[in-house]
Amino acid sequence: MKNKFLKISLASLFILTVPTVVTSCNDSNLEEKDNKGAFANFFRNEQECFFALVGTYDVLRKNAGGFENMVTFFNAASDDFYAGGGSATDGAGIQGVSNWQVNQTTMPASYWRDYWQGVARANELIARAPEAQMNDNTRNRFIAEAKTLRAIYYFDLLKMFKNIPLILKTYTVNDDFYNVPQVAPAEIYAQIEKDLNEAIPNLPMMVNGEQRGRLTQGAARAMLGKVLLYQNKKAEAAAQLAQVNGTPGSTSQYGYRLVSDYNSLWVTDNKFTTEAVFEITHTNKANSDWSFWGQGQDEGNSICIMTAPRSYVKKTQDAPDVVGGWAFNAVTTDLANFMQNDPRFNATILNMGLLKQQNKADYSPAYMDTGYFFNKFMPTQDEKTTLPGASELNYRQNYILIRLADTYLMEAEALNGTGARAQALLDAVRARVGLSSVPVSMQAVKDERRRELAGEGHRFFDLVRWGEAASKLSSKGFVANKNEIMPIPLTELTGTILKQNPGY
Repeated sequence: MKNKFLKISLASLFILTVPTVVTSCNDSNLEEKDNKGAFANFFRNEQECFFALVGTYDVLRKNAGGFENMVTFFNAASDDFYAGGGSATDGAGIQGVSNWQVNQTTMPASYWRDYWQGVARANELIARAPEAQMNDNTRNRFIAEAKTLRAIYYFDLLKMFKNIPLILKTYTVNDDFYNVPQVAPAEIYAQIEKDLNEAIPNLPMMVNGEQRGRLTQGAARAMLGKVLLYQNKKAEAAAQLAQVNGTPGSTSQYGYRLVSDYNSLWVTDNKFTTEAVFEITHTNKANSDWSFWGQGQDEGNSICIMTAPRSYVKKTQDAPDVVGGWAFNAVTTDLANFMQNDPRFNATILNMGLLKQQNKADYSPAYMDTGYFFNKFMPTQDEKTTLPGASELNYRQNYILIRLADTYLMEAEALNGTGARAQALLDAVRARVGLSSVPVSMQAVKDERRRELAGEGHRFFDLVRWGEAASKLSSKGFVANKNEIMPIPLTELTGTILKQNPGY
C-alpha cells in the first residue's frame, strides 16, 4: 500500500490484538489475545483511532493479496477460468471450487476468518471512537469509514456463505461467543444498508494526494447500489447508482469518468484514475518475504505472480517481457471464443499458445492449460521489485474493487435493460473501446459485463445473482441449490452452534 495512510506497519500489527469473534475456536488463542497488555488504554486520541482505522482497512488486501485471495479463487469458480496451477493438488481450495468438489475441509478458513477479523476491527473502532479526544468532523469520518468497511466485509461474507451471525458489539475472552447464532440474510442486509446510509453524509465527496485509497461518498453509495441490486431492489439500486454515474460518458458529481483508453486501466503506474470508484492499494515497500506468506501480512498483489505462465522464455524482441509465474486462472476457451474480435481481448487475455506456435516465446504448460492466460495483472520484468523481499510477493499493481464501467452496467441492469438511460449507459461502455451501439436488453448488459469485467472477480457472483450458475457451470460439476454458496470451514464450526450450509 503505497501512501502513508494505507501503510502504517505498527498499526497493522497492533490491531491484530483486537479480540475477534469466530476467528479461532481454541482457548490458547483467546488467552493470547486477551493478555496483549495495554489494549484497554488504546483509542484515546485521533492518532490511536487512526492506527485502528488503518488496521480495519488492511483486511481489504484479501481481494488481491495472498494465495487465498478473492479474485483468483472466485475466477476459478466461474465459467471464464479454471483453477490452473501446477497440478490437480496445487491449492486444495482453489482446485475444489474450480471442479466443485469443495467441502468443509478443503474450503480455506481464511475466507471466513479474515472478514470476521475485519468486522471485529470495525466494531471496536465504532464503539471506542466516540470517547476519544479529537474533533467531531474527524471522529465522524473515522466512524463512517469503519461502518462502510463493516458493510463491505459483511457483504462479502453474505455472498460467500449466506448464513452468518450478525455481530455489532466487541467481544472479549469473558463473552460467550461460541453460542452466537446465525440470522436470516435479510437481517444482515438491513444492517449493511443502515451502515452505508449512516456513513455516506460523513464521508468526503472526493479525496486527493495521500488520502487516495480512503473511502468517499461515491464509493459508499456505489456499494449501497450494489447491495440493493443483489437483493433485487432494482428501483432503489438504480437511484443510488445514478447518483454515482451521472450523465453516461461525462464526469459525475464525484469526479468519476470513464478513461479513454481501456488498456491504461491495467498499467501498474496508472493508479487512481477517474474511473476508479474504490481502489485498493498494493506496494513493494513492505519488503514482504516468505515468512509473511500465509500470515496475512504481505502487501503485494498476488494475482500477478499467480496468473503468469510457468517457465516463461522470451525468444524475440516483439514478445512480451513477462515474468514466469504459477499459471493459476487458466482462461477457458469459452471465454476466449466469447471475446474474439472484441477490442478488450488483448488487455484481458494473453495468447501464449499463439506466441509459442510463432516461436516468439515459450512456457511450460501447467494444469488445465489452454494456451490462454489472464493478462490484466500480468507482471513484467520491469515491475520486479529491487527492494528487499521476495519479488513474487511484492507486485504493486492496485486492484480496483469498484470502477465506473461496473456501476454503469449495474445501473443498466437495475433498469431491467430497458429505456433510454439503460441504452446510454451500455453505449458509453462500448463506445469507450470503439464499439457501436447495440439494442439494450438484459442479455446485452450481461454479455457486456462478461467482456468488460472479465477476470476482475465478479462473474461467479453475477451468475448466482442471475440464477444462471447451474446452467453455466454444470460442466464443471456445479450442483444447484448447494454450490451457490460456500461451505463454512469445519474449523470455524467446531465447538460452536453454527450450522453448516445445506448440502455440505
